Amino acid sequence: MNAMNLLPLQVTVAATLLTVALALWVGSGDGLRASIRRAILATDRITTGVCTILASLAMTVAVVAGMWQVVARFATETPSVWSEALVRTALIWMAFLGVAVALRAGALVSIDVAHRYSRGALRRGIEAAALASSLSMLGVMFWFGWIMAQRVQFQEMAGLEVSMSWGYAAIPLGAAFAMMGAVAHFLDRRSEELDLAV
Repeated sequence: MNAMNLLPLQVTVAATLLTVALALWVGSGDGLRASIRRAILATDRITTGVCTILASLAMTVAVVAGMWQVVARFATETPSVWSEALVRTALIWMAFLGVAVALRAGALVSIDVAHRYSRGALRRGIEAAALASSLSMLGVMFWFGWIMAQRVQFQEMAGLEVSMSWGYAAIPLGAAFAMMGAVAHFLDRRSEELDLAV
């Protein structure tokens, strides 16, 4: 493995271990720990709300642009050159911002059976392992997404004539929001689908 790929993995592993240790420390106790936990959860409410609104807006843009593409192609027989690229970009943004909302709601990386049949320290260990797995994956996505967004900044999207960085920026931004959602889910577990399961 070359040094270019080894450094991001080392940084990601170190940051993941540090974040999980901090989350375990903040997750229990009063005083300073409770204040930090409340601050993290308050920040998460804002970021998850922003992600929900932006992901919904991106889906709306994709639907409207897709409808315009159909109308332009079949009603006016002059296909739109920009709508396909806009649909693709909007769907990418919707997916990467939606990951943060899904992680916060406990809809991803759900270990239902192990969580249901475990108690106490074993359950907390399983939750910590799930958090570490999510943070590791999201850390790699953030690092290499950032590199890709920088690498393509001078290329233009066909049809939209804007930098391709606008499309690739969804990867690191979505990963950063998703990291916040994963930590907040660890501190304040919400798993409605697990509670409703039989």
